[in-house]
Amino acid sequence: MCIFQRVGVISVGIIALLAALHNPGRTGYKVWGVLGVLAAMAGGAVSLRQLWLQSLPEDMVPACGPGLDYLMETSPMWDVLSKVFKGSGECAKVDWTFLGQAMPFWVAVFFVGVIVLQLWLAFRKS
Repeated sequence: MCIFQRVGVISVGIIALLAALHNPGRTGYKVWGVLGVLAAMAGGAVSLRQLWLQSLPEDMVPACGPGLDYLMETSPMWDVLSKVFKGSGECAKVDWTFLGQAMPFWVAVFFVGVIVLQLWLAFRKS
């Protein structure tokens, strides 16, 4: 799940870079804003799912499964995505915290900030 959060952050960055290079007009701001919001919502959903897994008691955490590399080699993409989003034991482990919160929390805060900023930029009156 952490890999998909990284993909979400990178996607938001690429969309922002392309929007800046494009220098869109009024309609373009809205189109790029919606694309940025969609990428941030997808990444935020993964972050929230991992936070939920981390909040489970130890006896409720799903068992650890095979690694992502193995899944990509042996399973269809839809099965890989399904297994990753269900999460496993390694996703529930908190490796480190910052200000008392795990990394998925801070990534979710980033995505919320991106959503608010994108919506404000897309729909403000100039």
